Amino acid sequence: VDPAQTLRAANALLQKIQSDQAARAASSFKADLLADADDDVNASSQPVWLVLSTKKHIVDKKRLKAGKILLPHALLDPSTSALRICLITADPQRAYKDLVADPSFPLDLSKNISRVIGLSKLKAKYKSYESRRQLYREHDVFFADDRVITYLPQLLGKVFYQTGSKRPVPVSMQGRRQDVDEQGNKRQKLSEGGTKAVRSAAKPAEVASEIQRTLSCALVHLAPSTTTAVKVGHSLMSPQEVQENIEAATKALVEVYVPQKWRNVRSIHIKGPDTAALPIWMAEELWEDEQDVLEEPPAERASKKDKKRKR
Repeated sequence: VDPAQTLRAANALLQKIQSDQAARAASSFKADLLADADDDVNASSQPVWLVLSTKKHIVDKKRLKAGKILLPHALLDPSTSALRICLITADPQRAYKDLVADPSFPLDLSKNISRVIGLSKLKAKYKSYESRRQLYREHDVFFADDRVITYLPQLLGKVFYQTGSKRPVPVSMQGRRQDVDEQGNKRQKLSEGGTKAVRSAAKPAEVASEIQRTLSCALVHLAPSTTTAVKVGHSLMSPQEVQENIEAATKALVEVYVPQKWRNVRSIHIKGPDTAALPIWMAEELWEDEQDVLEEPPAERASKKDKKRKR
């Protein structure tokens, strides 16, 4: 990927988003004496999406657990915004509430965690559509223990999963895996006749570090498709920050998630919610393997076979 081309595209996209925002604000401006002059600055930001097109599907089925790509410039920063975080945990719920309230848990992060809900409480309290809508509106980000993330689509329904804006993000809320047994010997795998892996109790500092790290990550939602969109920035960033995020996300996407790496990449674009897609990189060949190229269209080949059968 050419850094100069990426920077030009980022600069042009941000200018377009900002000009569109200014035009909408000018056309729909109404004086409101009750409006707060210090509205949240994040309300005016628009996302920047990296759109990766591949020649073949990346995966065969949809994955509920989102992948994570660490970005040099975080998309969300609790220290600079009134971010409302909801934690969905495994049972018992009280253990994780105490963990967040522990003195060793960073105070600036705990202030942003407005609710901790255990899986059982989620099942019992949020059965109706309206209750789920209320939960959705009351928080900006939802983090879920990676042990319960697969249960959530059924419990939260289309309110959360119809779009990807507030889909629960998996985080590890367990302690570290113990690689040695009580005698100090390296623990063997179950397939090799060993015992099941044991984890130590979760520590507040470790869980906080996992949450803070996830806030700095781009999320990768994989589906059986040739197009994958990843949020890599917003309109309040500088072109240089968006460029660096694009380059980091592109590298990780291709190296970690795309089979056959660059050979399977067809194109890379960036776009805003209501803008055209601007090209970053285009493949010279539209096929992954030479065997995918047919000498004649499939319809002609089928008709020739039918003629041979009639003879």
